[in-house]
Order: sequence, then structure tokens, then C-alpha cells
Amino acid sequence: MRRYREIVEATAAPICAFDVDYRLIAFNKAHNDEFRRVNGFDTKIGDVFPDLFAADQCDVMRDLMTRALSGESFTVVEAFGRPELGLPCWEISYTPLRDESGRVVGAFHQATDISERLLAEAELDRAQEALRQSQKLESMGQLTGGVAHDINNLLTPIMGSLDLLHRRGVGTEREQRMIDGALQSAERARLLVQRLLAFARRQPLQAVAVDVAALVIGMAHLIEATSGPRVRVVLDLASDLPPARADPNQLELAILNLAVNARDAMAGGGTLTIAARSEPIGPASRPILGAGDYVRLTVSDTGSGMDDATLARAIEPFFSTKGIGKGTGLGLSMVHGLAAQLGGGLVIASEPNIGTVIDLWLPVTAETVPALAPALVRESKHAAGIALLVDDEELVRLSTADMLTDLGYAVLEAASAEAALELVESGIAFDVLVTDHLMPGMSGAELARKVAERRPDTAVLVISGYAELEGIAADLPRLSKPYQRDGLAAALSSSRECRRHGQASLAVAGNALDG
Repeated sequence: MRRYREIVEATAAPICAFDVDYRLIAFNKAHNDEFRRVNGFDTKIGDVFPDLFAADQCDVMRDLMTRALSGESFTVVEAFGRPELGLPCWEISYTPLRDESGRVVGAFHQATDISERLLAEAELDRAQEALRQSQKLESMGQLTGGVAHDINNLLTPIMGSLDLLHRRGVGTEREQRMIDGALQSAERARLLVQRLLAFARRQPLQAVAVDVAALVIGMAHLIEATSGPRVRVVLDLASDLPPARADPNQLELAILNLAVNARDAMAGGGTLTIAARSEPIGPASRPILGAGDYVRLTVSDTGSGMDDATLARAIEPFFSTKGIGKGTGLGLSMVHGLAAQLGGGLVIASEPNIGTVIDLWLPVTAETVPALAPALVRESKHAAGIALLVDDEELVRLSTADMLTDLGYAVLEAASAEAALELVESGIAFDVLVTDHLMPGMSGAELARKVAERRPDTAVLVISGYAELEGIAADLPRLSKPYQRDGLAAALSSSRECRRHGQASLAVAGNALDG
């Protein structure tokens, strides 16, 4: 018996026994130590155990003891202790005590503090849920990115042809209105695809150093006009912001999307605040961000807010609470994709009837904010030459050929990079290479490198359905689908500028491909 007592006394888990009147009849040292730790005083033999607990815990303990005294063996998890001293979660196992006749004369329990284990399990659950969400968004991103790429290929000849028909004044006044309507619908489709690509992180970005404060100030009038008279717009921008790495056009679109969402959440009016601060992030400070310096752009509102279920789906594409016809459900997903593509992150906090706070984290860059570029000179129909056009999609190729012809170019066509290279090897003369990037076999970037090796004075323009940037030098002129005549003209102008200034774009692209 003494050995049993020594074993119980040496056990690290609290153990106590009680009689049918709920009075303590035995306990080990661990029981008293743990009780004192979480309640602030000792127990003693003869104490009515439930009466020692806080008022809201007394009945819970008595009910558990009653179950054991009724002859039931069981295990439960409950929180016991004083809030000011800590309120651990305990796993408690109850066992009845019986006399020789089998009558219940008492019971005992053994308790284990499982607070740390529960915290670890909760953290693991959160990590697993974050992983599932990440995998879900990645799968949706791959799907939407692929679909958007195909839609861009379809939109390119539609928009290009409609634009040329509009410019040439084809048809009656009524038919011209129909062409205008079709162009507007195609433009809305283009914007929808752009948002899909942003969510999929495949939109073509021209990331440069951006003065975030100046950009927001420049948008202030547009944001106020969009928000309406019932929404007060407040700007809180630090004066010492470093340049952030971003695409200014896409960042403006992201801010406008967030502002529109905030406006819609404040149907009865409220305050929309746009703030920007510089903030360093240490290792593991924020799971979604790597260590480094960031500009935190915050858009907050005093609107209806979101519950947890809505917040969990907020960045899913096509998820919207605005009702049919009142939104595409792509605003937040587009901003999330942009942030991720730039190496930053998006954090959303919201409470129902309080409002929403959205932080867009943009990495700081050591680059200098570029000066405003001079306006592009409008393309002249008499300042062209010969263009070698390469695209495996026949409809895209025909449409682009029509646009090039309208710009004054004589056009040579090839349905693949290999066919174009044969023309080059044959010695045929041309002034500019216009090539799609992703094609079966040789890519457009590979073709551009080979043409540059043989004809270094030839201008090159690479056309991309989305941000297929692998193997393309950052300063290589490129044009995103879908495009119209003016966009093609501006890109060709940029291509000729690169050639005139002797930039080494293609050499860089060649190095990337060789690696």
C-alpha cells in the first residue's frame, strides 16, 4: 500500500479522490500544486471540492463529480481556474470507487493540462486551412489564367477588326452605332479578362519605382467623384515614403477597385480613408510577407463590414455579395493577384457593422521614380516599312496584318517561328519583326534572339496573351493581347526607339534562354 501511495505521490498529473458528499478524501502533491497555481490557494482534506471553484465553474465541477458518483467512467475536456491567474484547459478522467459489495463509495479523477496541446492543434488547423485555401486559389488561378489567355486570342481579331471598321467609317450611321456598341462590349470583356489575369498572377506588369503618395493624390479627384457626396474621403499619406515597386496603371486600378468596394459597403454614407506608411517586416513577422521594407497602403471604410464566412471567401474570383448585375466579384481577387505578383501581400480585416480595413503591402525598391514619359507621337501611315508577322493563330494573324497594313506596312506572314526563320535565312528584307510569344515549337523570344543575331538593326515586338515573361528581357518591347490599332502603333514606335538607342534587350533574353 505504501508503494502505491509513493507512486501516486510521484505522479506529475494531479490526482484527487472524493466521497459521495463531494469532500476530498485524498490527493497527491501535483493536485495541490496545480490547484494553487490556477486558483491562488491550497486545498485540504475534507473540503467540499466544487465549492472551491469560481461561481461559474462550481456547478460544472459538481455535475462532473455527480456523473462519476453514479458509477460512470468518462473523460472530458473543461477549463478550470481563475481568469486572473490563467484558465487552462484540462483533460480529466473520472473513475468510480467501489467497496467490496460493488457499491459506489466515492470516485477519483486524474487531470492533465492540455492548453499548449490545444493551442498547437489550433495553429496546425489554421496552417492546414491556409494551405487548403492557397491550393484552392492556385488551382482556380491556373484555370482562370488559361481561360483568359484563350479569350484574349479570340478578342484580338474581334477588337482589331471592329476598330478598323470604325476608323474607316464603314456602313451607315446605324451600322456605325452597332460597331461602336460591339467595341464597347469587347472592351468590357477585355477588362474582365484583365482582372482574371490579375487574380491568376499572369497579367503583364511593367513594374517600376512608384511614388505611392503622389499616385494616390493624383487619383483623389477621381476617387471623390466615384465615391459620391455621402462618402467623406480622407488621405493620410506619410511625407517620407520610399519608392515602392509596382505597375502604376495596375496599382491605380487596384485602388479604384478598393474605393468602389468601400463606397458600396457604405450605402448610407461614411468615411473612406486611404493611408500609406513605410514599414519594415522582420523574419516571420507576417507569414504572407518575406523580411524586408514595404509600403503599406491601407484602404479602410466605416461600412457594413463582413462576417467570418464572407471574409474567408473575399478574394475568391466571382464571389460577390452585391447581387446580380452589381459586380463581377473580381475586384479583391484582382488586387490579391497584383500584390502577390509584385512580391507583396494583401491583408483584410473586417467586422460586421464596423467596417473593413484592407492593407496592400508593396515592396520598397532602391530604384528612382522615373520621370513622366513624353507623349507618344501618333503613327504616320507613310513612316512604315516591311513587317514580318509571326503567329500560329490564323485569325489573330489576319487581324494584325490588317492593322499593320492600315499603319502603312507591307506585311510578310508566317504561321510559326520555324517558318519565319526560313524566310530570314532566305535573305528576305524586312524592317520589324512582330511575333507572338507562345507558339508550338520555337517561342517568339527565341525567334527574336535568332533574328537579332543575324540582323541586329531590326526592330522587334513580342506579343503576349498574358505575362509569359520567361525568356523575355524586361526591356524588350512587347504588347499584350487584345490590342487595337493605336496600341500596336505605340508598341511599334517603342520597338523602333529601342533599336535606335542600341539597347541590348535581345542579348539579355538570349542569356536567359541559355541559362
